[in-house]
Amino acid sequence: LSLVSCLGCAIIRPPRDGGIRYRGLTQEQILPVDYEIEYICRGNRVIVGPKVRKCLPNGTWTDITLHSRCKKKLYIGALFPMSGGWPGGQACLPSAQMALDLVNNRTDILPDYELELIYYDSMCDPGESTKLLYDLLYTEPIKTVLMPGCSSVSTLVAEAARMWNLIVLSYGSSSPALSNRNRFPTFFRTHPSATLHNPTRVRLFQKWKWTKIATIQQTTEVFTSTLDDLEQRVKEAGIEISVRQSFLTDPAVAVKNLKRQDARIIVGLFYETEARKVFCEVFKEKLYGKKYVWFLIGWYADNWFKIKDPSINCTIENMTEAVEGHVTTEIVMLNPETVRGASNLTSQEFLGALMNRLGGKNPEETGGFQEAPLAYDAVWALALALNKTVAPLKAKGRRLEDFNYNNHDITAEIYRALNTSSFEGVSGHVVFDAQGSRMAMTLIEQLQGGSYKKIGYYDSSQKNLSWFGNDVWIGAGPPADSTIVIEEFRYLSQKLFAAVSVFAGLGILLGIVCLTFNIYNSNVRYIQNSQPYLNNMTAVGCMMALAAVFPLGIDGHHIHRSQFPVVCQFRLWLLGLGFSLAYGSMFTKIWWVHNLFTKKEEKKEKRKHLEPWKLYATVGVLLAIDVLSLMIWQIVDPLHITVEKFTREAPKGDLDVLIQPLLEHCTSEKMNTWLGVVYGYKGLLLLLGIFLAYETKSVSTEKINDHRAVGMAIYNVAVLCMITAPVTMILTSQQDASFAFAALAIVFSVYITLVVLFVPKMRRLITRGEWQSEQQDTLKTGSSTNNNDEEKSRQLERENRELQKIIQEKEQRVSELRNQLVERQALRNRRRPSSGTNQNHSNSSPPSSQPDPKSLLPPPGYPNPASDNHSSLPPSFSNSSNLYQADSKISRNHCHNSQIPLLYK
Repeated sequence: LSLVSCLGCAIIRPPRDGGIRYRGLTQEQILPVDYEIEYICRGNRVIVGPKVRKCLPNGTWTDITLHSRCKKKLYIGALFPMSGGWPGGQACLPSAQMALDLVNNRTDILPDYELELIYYDSMCDPGESTKLLYDLLYTEPIKTVLMPGCSSVSTLVAEAARMWNLIVLSYGSSSPALSNRNRFPTFFRTHPSATLHNPTRVRLFQKWKWTKIATIQQTTEVFTSTLDDLEQRVKEAGIEISVRQSFLTDPAVAVKNLKRQDARIIVGLFYETEARKVFCEVFKEKLYGKKYVWFLIGWYADNWFKIKDPSINCTIENMTEAVEGHVTTEIVMLNPETVRGASNLTSQEFLGALMNRLGGKNPEETGGFQEAPLAYDAVWALALALNKTVAPLKAKGRRLEDFNYNNHDITAEIYRALNTSSFEGVSGHVVFDAQGSRMAMTLIEQLQGGSYKKIGYYDSSQKNLSWFGNDVWIGAGPPADSTIVIEEFRYLSQKLFAAVSVFAGLGILLGIVCLTFNIYNSNVRYIQNSQPYLNNMTAVGCMMALAAVFPLGIDGHHIHRSQFPVVCQFRLWLLGLGFSLAYGSMFTKIWWVHNLFTKKEEKKEKRKHLEPWKLYATVGVLLAIDVLSLMIWQIVDPLHITVEKFTREAPKGDLDVLIQPLLEHCTSEKMNTWLGVVYGYKGLLLLLGIFLAYETKSVSTEKINDHRAVGMAIYNVAVLCMITAPVTMILTSQQDASFAFAALAIVFSVYITLVVLFVPKMRRLITRGEWQSEQQDTLKTGSSTNNNDEEKSRQLERENRELQKIIQEKEQRVSELRNQLVERQALRNRRRPSSGTNQNHSNSSPPSSQPDPKSLLPPPGYPNPASDNHSSLPPSFSNSSNLYQADSKISRNHCHNSQIPLLYK
């Protein structure tokens, strides 16, 4: 060895599948110091490692620790968008090249192969990508795998790749449409599907209690399919998409529509360049601030809103103001844990190496910086999959370098290897689902003070939300998903209800007084002639109608909504039956008066014998009709509660609130039909009642002595009902006015009816005392009857007794006068000289001095007196026959002037 070291360097072994190129010396010689050798490879292989070595003075070669190998090249065709809607290639390309260098230097991964990247700038444009794809496919060398970037480009490449038996592995495609295995059978991606954002968004909607959202999207397949998936998920969660807008290049109209339709929680799906256009319009429309929350895609550059864009006319300050507070959801693209994966780098070491590769560029100004770990892991996933296929292919006598566009077997092995991939990358655990999409966690960030802050993570597979609690809002908290609408029921004015209730209560007391009076004096002939039982029905019906005022005023302020249908039933039945009893009994009276006393003369006498049961039967028929119709109504179409909504009202102040007035109604499915039937029937009765009252206004009868008062009551009730019924139907939306009209019409109708029917009867019986004499006479006789003939008999007996008393008084007075006459005659006889003179004087009296016997007759209406000598005198004058003879001798002037009139009396 010392000899070799003195003379030069010994010859070393050439690499596998290669050799050494010497410069003028044979291999047997000892190579001198400073001699250089060059490694060469046979075939299409290339040297990997140091290609030239130099002999050092110490007898060793340079880079002796580095192995040089001859490897077969495998080519990867890639499309990196260095510009366009998503310039992700700016960071993803250096990241992929860094991964290729590490893979190619590994001796345990593809030791016989070297991966080489052939790439173009797709500009995220499908049209440009079509041309580039043609160049990749039809230009040597053959590409084993394709690696596109944008979703629109990946869609084009993946759909065409199966025709060339090419595997497509994307590092930056999120379109949900790419998960279709039938359409894209050879597609894989390390960037998870955009639909992975949707479970996170739905979970955030639920966390902040939002049930209404709006969306605005750029019209591309990736965003359309993402939105379709979101719509399905929010529907399952009970969340409504109230506004859905889209645009192609100019978002101005779409943003204006969002403003006009009061969108508050807005999900935006568009590329970065369009995002600047959208938020410039957002600033103009003032669609930002404490009332609004925007959800954006998280893979924009961190300072995307600060980049100068000639296509917009908003300043950086305007953009910064408009985007403040928005929330982004992004797939976790950098492993948060310090774990060394397949590349033997931690996530932080990877970032350091990438920064060095970028040459100190600002990551915020570098497109695709967040997706760079995905491009890095995509190269590693491809290398590991190709490495896994070497042994199966060798067993089949195949090699990777044998791949061509017609070889399906090699493609199938690569597909199987990728489909079963599972390793730790710098972006996290890399594994693909059945559709070839990456499965990962979601990062939630919020723009706070111009920079993004992490506020949580969501694992959709475990449905686990990790929340940091550092979210910041411009207002007091998360805004409402729409203008807060406070439902406020309109209730009846309690003062109005109390006032009307007092009148109704007093009316019920008046009805009780009238009913008691009528029952107590039912034996009085004057009351009996007014048909007291019908009047009792009227009083009861009036009280029932007044009782209906209370349920008319009861609403949700007093009872629970579930009890409201019962109140509706009380309203209907009390008012219906009360009207039937009160008005029906009055209508019956006026009907029978018209029926009996307005007929032809020859038929009057037969019809004047009114039987009470006919009156009661008439009322019963009217009542039965109402009961039957109400029962049919409630069985066929029962009443229930409905809520009427009015125009929303804005309260005073800067509150994001609207008042939604609501009003509860009792109604049924065919309410108008039922009301038409009832009002039509009742209206005909009212009109007929008015007609009959007018026809019988001049009739006088003792059978129903209060029919004129009944007619007056019918006039008033009919007029009030005919005015109130249509007015209340018009004012149904005004609870106070509707209740006031209906309740006051009932109260006034009842008051008028009770006063007109019962007050005159009370006044007559009290002022004339008829009720006292009748009751006393009833106590004396010890019996009472409602029969008119018996009443007349008792009346005649009373008159006979009175006349007997008068006759006795007159007879007593006549006797006194007779005695006075006898005494005066005796006195005169004593003054005369002789009896003869008295006799002659008596016989010669002039006729004029004699009293006229006719003057002693009683007044008209008294029986003529009778006696033995004068048939015209009563029996009481039988002992005074001579008195008339004596009177002939006495001058009229001798009698006291007051005696004769008293006798006549």
